[in-house]
Amino acid sequence: MTLTLTPEPVTPEPARSGRVTSDFTALTQRVREAGLMRRRYGYYWTKLIGAVVLTAAWVAGFVLIGESWWQLAMAAAFSVLMTQIAFLGHDAAHRQIFRSARWNDWTSLVVANLLVGISYGWWQSKHTKHHSGPNKVGTDPDIDLPVLAFTPEQTRRHRNPVLRWLTARQGWYFFPLLLLEGASLHLDGLKRVVSPQKMPRRSAEIAMLAVRLGGFAALVLLVLPPGMAAAFFGVQLAVFGLYMGSAFAPNHIGMPLVSPKMRLDFLRRQVLMSRNISGGRWMSVLMGGLNYQIEHHLFPSMSRPDLRRVQKMVVEHCAEIGVPYTQTSLLQAYRSVISYLNTVGLKGRDPFLCPLVAARRTPSMAGEQPALALLRR
Repeated sequence: MTLTLTPEPVTPEPARSGRVTSDFTALTQRVREAGLMRRRYGYYWTKLIGAVVLTAAWVAGFVLIGESWWQLAMAAAFSVLMTQIAFLGHDAAHRQIFRSARWNDWTSLVVANLLVGISYGWWQSKHTKHHSGPNKVGTDPDIDLPVLAFTPEQTRRHRNPVLRWLTARQGWYFFPLLLLEGASLHLDGLKRVVSPQKMPRRSAEIAMLAVRLGGFAALVLLVLPPGMAAAFFGVQLAVFGLYMGSAFAPNHIGMPLVSPKMRLDFLRRQVLMSRNISGGRWMSVLMGGLNYQIEHHLFPSMSRPDLRRVQKMVVEHCAEIGVPYTQTSLLQAYRSVISYLNTVGLKGRDPFLCPLVAARRTPSMAGEQPALALLRR
C-alpha cells in the first residue's frame, strides 16, 4: 500500500508556519558546516574525460566489428553509455560540477546535445518545473503525459474506447512503453529547438544536434547494410528509452500527488513526494545518483558523491521533525509504480491522502523503510 492523499486543499496552521520554514534552514546549516556543498572537480573531470574516451572507443569498436549481427550488442552497449552520459548532463544542469553557471550550462549543452542527442534547453525547462513542484497537479510536467493517467480526471479524458481500454491497463504496459521513450526524447527535443518559442542558444543546440544525430546515422549506414542498420537503430533506441525511463520512474510515481491549492513548505514538498532506492554504491552507479532522490530534491546543486554522505543527516532530521522518509528496494518501487498506475487507470479511483496527514503516519508500503527504521541500521 502506498502513501496517499486527498485532493482537498490543506494549509499548514499559521502558528506552525515559522517552524516549518525553519526546518529546512536548520538542515541546510548542518549540511554546509559539514562541507557537503563543495565542488568535486576531480570526480567530475574524470567522468567528463571518461565520457569522451569511452564514446571514441565505442566508435572505433563499431567500425572494427563491421557488418555483423554482433552490432546489436554494440547498440545495447551504446545505449547504456549514452544513459550514463545523460546522467552527467543532468548533474551539470543542476550546477553540481562548476561554480560558474555559464560553465555548467555549456557543459550540459555539449553533453546533452553533442554526445547524447537530446536538447538541453527543452529538458532543462521541463525538469525545472518538475523540481519546483514534484507531483503537484497542474505544475509537474512529469505527471501530465498524453499516454498515461496519474489522476482520475486524466482517466476520463479519452473518449476513444481503445485508449480507455489501454488506460485501464496502463500499469502493465508502462515498462514496454518505455521502449519508445528513447525515440520520444530525441523527437521532443528536435520539436522544441525548431519551434517559435523563445530559446537561448538555439543555433548552438541545432548545430550540435545535427552533428550528433546526423553523424551517428551516417556512421551506422556506412558500416551496416539497411536491414541490419534498422535493427541496430531499433535496439539502440529501445534500450536507451528503457534504461532512462527505468531510472527516473521509481523516484516519484506512486508517491502522493498534491492539489494545486495545497500549501507545503519546501522540505515537506520535496521529501513527501520522493522515494529513495536502497542498494548503496552500485545502485548509485546504475541510477546515476537518482537513487538518492530525496537528497537530490533537497539539495539539487550538491555533487553526486555527497548525496550518499548527506543521507544520514536528512534521515535524522526528518525523524526529529516527524516527516516520513521513504526508501525501498528497486523491485518494490517498480511494483509500486505498476500498482499505482493500475489503481488509477483500472478503477478510476483517487488513491491519495493529504501529505500533512501522511506526515503523522508511518509509511506502510511493504518493503519501504521509514526514517526510524533507517536510523536503527
